[in-house]
Amino acid sequence: MRGPSFLTAAFHRNKAGTTQAAHFATQPDFADIRQPAALTQQAQALAARMPDLIVQANRTAATLAAGQHAQHRAGWGDTFWQYRPAQPGEAAAHIDWRQSARSTHAYVRETEAESAQTILLWCDLSGSMNWQSRTNIPTKQESAILLTLAMAAALARGGERIRLLCASGMVHLPPGGSLLERLALALVFQASTPQKNALPAAAALPRYAHLLLASDLLCETEALRGLLHQCAACGVRTHMLHIADPAELSLPYEGRVEFTGLEHEPPIELPHVQTLRADYTHLAAARSSQIEHMAISLGHDYLCHVTDTPATPTLLALHNLMSRRA
Repeated sequence: MRGPSFLTAAFHRNKAGTTQAAHFATQPDFADIRQPAALTQQAQALAARMPDLIVQANRTAATLAAGQHAQHRAGWGDTFWQYRPAQPGEAAAHIDWRQSARSTHAYVRETEAESAQTILLWCDLSGSMNWQSRTNIPTKQESAILLTLAMAAALARGGERIRLLCASGMVHLPPGGSLLERLALALVFQASTPQKNALPAAAALPRYAHLLLASDLLCETEALRGLLHQCAACGVRTHMLHIADPAELSLPYEGRVEFTGLEHEPPIELPHVQTLRADYTHLAAARSSQIEHMAISLGHDYLCHVTDTPATPTLLALHNLMSRRA
């Protein structure tokens, strides 16, 4: 019962000790979601996993922070960075006379730039994400949520503005609790309603933001291409995090296998499926390469995370990409 108790605690936690329901951009009815029976089976399973995912995300973000070096640059801000020698023509108001009096040179006191970026989070919760090829590895959905929450924690520590997207636009997070708890609760709510869209609507994206898109990218290539073009046109730099189960890349099955869809696709039965493995892996690699090329050519980023591998290396690479100032 960890999931329902987590939801109840999150909804009832606030400074005044009174009950408050979350407020979302789409104004959903929260009167029923406080009751465990109101959650779909997928949402209940996700709610049960959320406490562990939050702990893992915080731990991974802390590990990430420990291995990072500060990325300083001069600009408007309050945090001291360094002294530098004054240049010819430097305005007298820029000179730090106290520091300059200690030597024969004039010095300028520089502060570190502190312009926060808006980071938009999109976590694909469509049916195909709720799958794992083996019971000892996480589902694609769990991996996507863990990486999204850990990245949110790391970026929030750096002072960035974190926003969560849903199919209809920006989500107003519920009050009370930590950022990760509020994000987790919002994701559980999203999972309680069927999500058909693997991609966000470009019209909902503010200009010049950064978009973290965690998805298995099992969508129409042209739809993805259209989104990336629209993001590039409005200055939204997209960081695509391709979440893949190892079986989706290698087709490790033998003999006659029936494949059933998670989004109402008709089943397909294949005899001697191992004879298709070479062609399948070639096509899977080609599509990933196509998506990566498409993203990079439009000024975006692409990373692939396989669910049976540790999260930290993926997060380190992603953090380095997202820390670059456009």
